Amino acid sequence: MRFARADHSAGGRGGRGRAMPGWVVGLLALLASAPEAAGRTLPAWRSLEPGLDLAVFPATRAASPEDAFIRIVRIDPERYSLVLLNASARSEGRTRTAKGWAAQHGLSAAINASMYQIDLRRSVSLMRSREHVNNPRLSKDKAVLAFDPLAAGVPPVQIIDRECQDFDALSRSYGTLVQSIRMVSCTGRNVWAPQPKAWSTAAIGLDRRGRVLFIHARAAHTTHDLIESLLELPIDLKNAMYTEGGPEAQLYVRGGGEEMEFTGAIEGATSGSPMLAWPVPNVIGALPIASSPRRP
Repeated sequence: MRFARADHSAGGRGGRGRAMPGWVVGLLALLASAPEAAGRTLPAWRSLEPGLDLAVFPATRAASPEDAFIRIVRIDPERYSLVLLNASARSEGRTRTAKGWAAQHGLSAAINASMYQIDLRRSVSLMRSREHVNNPRLSKDKAVLAFDPLAAGVPPVQIIDRECQDFDALSRSYGTLVQSIRMVSCTGRNVWAPQPKAWSTAAIGLDRRGRVLFIHARAAHTTHDLIESLLELPIDLKNAMYTEGGPEAQLYVRGGGEEMEFTGAIEGATSGSPMLAWPVPNVIGALPIASSPRRP
């Protein structure tokens, strides 16, 4: 995981050593990015399935030239339910790559849920669903992804901004809450100060129509610069929160006969280095509503 300080800080991170998992060669991801690398112009958005779209944008502020693209999966919550999956749940018991979690649970897309602690299980902040509490502690971080509504009249998914919204009231309306570091304020402002450190990033956002955005940048970015790029892209970004950085940051999507896996980069790796997918303890996935155990 990559620790990064929240709003207005200079930013920073703290890693920890652990054994590297087995090599997972991202052949499909390489094939998917090959046309981009060759300079072919792709449509901004293309549909993989109804309600599941993919866009690839040049990463104009990347601190490294390797795989300098920002990839975004857009998910319609009227067609897909979000689910939180935890290795700490009794029914699970093990970490998996985002692709592994998707295969295990029939997900169409999966991304890191948040940064996690040294026990390789627990999130650094609040994380709970109806079925399982991974971490009950509400930290000072201002962004909380809320989904699985328990009450009528609330959006199916929202990122609650604790600075602008009544979290105590809203939290009672949702079965799943995942807290992390805010990237964009409720007024659309970049809340990260410039910083010297850069790394791969996974993030979750919402557009102004309420669609969920799974965001992945393999090329190293400072978080401030990545947010600036996201605010400039034609994605109608409303708000966003940081969920992981470094080699653990990953995004998986499948649909329309295509399957793509995007991973974070290891510092110092060359462009010819195999792409890795590290097992992670917590992911958020998109499940077709027809397959979801909870129909709206």
